[in-house]
Amino acid sequence: MYKELERLKELSLAEHLGRLHRLWRTVADVELAPLGLTHPRWTALWKLLRLGDNVSQKVLADALEIELASLMRTLGQLEEQGLVERHCCTKDKRARIVSLTPAGKDVLKQVEARIIRVRGELLAGISATELGEFERIISLISENALAKLANSTDILE
Repeated sequence: MYKELERLKELSLAEHLGRLHRLWRTVADVELAPLGLTHPRWTALWKLLRLGDNVSQKVLADALEIELASLMRTLGQLEEQGLVERHCCTKDKRARIVSLTPAGKDVLKQVEARIIRVRGELLAGISATELGEFERIISLISENALAKLANSTDILE
């Protein structure tokens, strides 16, 4: 038990995960900079593609886990680049729907190719079994964190 406590004091898993996230993001950002894409821009495009296109700004902001105001600024930049367009929702005039343009879809093909290549480079030397176990463990930690937050919210109410 004592050894485990000492190990936890020495190594901060959260620090390692945070550093990994920052490094991965930086590598991706450097790779995508020649396409004129910053991190907020390419992640918004990527998430829009994953959501199936033609989604509300609110849904997209929630999926990206960012404030709507931040997303609106990014979407304005993407519109200026001709990669997305926004229009009013026919069912709710207050809502704005975001769509990829043909140019946006073309850029996303390049993004996907570059991201897949970078992912392969970053995962070099890691077996499929090891990667599967790592993903399982990260998912379990995420589930535990969500459960902890849910319990904390219940206590605060």
